[in-house]
Amino acid sequence: MENFMHYNWGIVGSGWIAHEMADALIQEGIGIYGVASGHFSSAKKFSEEFSIKHVYENYQMMFEDNNVDIVYIATPHNSHYEIMKEALLHNKHVFCEKAITLNSCELEECVKIAKERNLIISDGVTLFHMPIFKEIQKRVLSNEFGPVKMIQVNFGSFKEYNVNNRFFNPNLAGGALLDIGVYAVSFARYFMKTKPDVVLTTMIPFETGVDETSGILLQNKDMEIATISLTMRAKQPKEALWLVKTDILRCIIFLEPIRLQSHTQEITCQERRLALNYEIRDMEECVSSLNGQTNIQYIQDVMDVLTKIQESWKEHE
Repeated sequence: MENFMHYNWGIVGSGWIAHEMADALIQEGIGIYGVASGHFSSAKKFSEEFSIKHVYENYQMMFEDNNVDIVYIATPHNSHYEIMKEALLHNKHVFCEKAITLNSCELEECVKIAKERNLIISDGVTLFHMPIFKEIQKRVLSNEFGPVKMIQVNFGSFKEYNVNNRFFNPNLAGGALLDIGVYAVSFARYFMKTKPDVVLTTMIPFETGVDETSGILLQNKDMEIATISLTMRAKQPKEALWLVKTDILRCIIFLEPIRLQSHTQEITCQERRLALNYEIRDMEECVSSLNGQTNIQYIQDVMDVLTKIQESWKEHE
């Protein structure tokens, strides 16, 4: 990281993930240049907590400030597209929390703008940025453990019953898929040789209409299959399995530390607490070298799959 200059980050949003990113930026020795939020009072309070000099009445005023290099978007994901597009049109690099957009059309438009203006877009799917997953991907895709026959991803959490919570609110693009499902589909895609072209799925809705529980099957032209189980009203292990010819590789995704285990050995481990730090380092390196295409292709592939899943559910309503 010492080979790259630091940039001025502007934060849009003042919720808990924005607080965690602010802590990570400070840990990395990067001063937060400015903050904007839906309510000026929230932005003001946030600025006082993190000693941020520039507080904007809205995000448009932030984007008009030529001193802001990178915009970090930490708002509900139904607002990401509008904010990201506006930032790009003001020649800002963008690091956006997941889900980066609601569908592939929104993302394609933003990617087009970014390419035209030589800007970087990235998102907060941690596995794309963590060295442990980059190393695991290299070893898995090189067939070090043998050809991968199947990938299984389980991802579940228990959200307390609250129909007004954003997780259950269709107006805020609630549901498991665009929350935890982004991680699961990203994990599957990251360890498949090519983008899935077959998407099969079934879903059980919550009473508000958003997806509560779902099963997803993905297949690509290399005849690799991934199965994904999602739920946000029941606990299940956050883990992934790679099934190879003679072994099972098991990764506990969101526990401390992250581990990759086989039947015979623990291959590697790393603390997850630095996940946001790795995101920051990755983003600044991409901006410094203007080389962000590796991650953006994965991000686009994932959003294409998520869009196909949502379209399939709509067809069967």
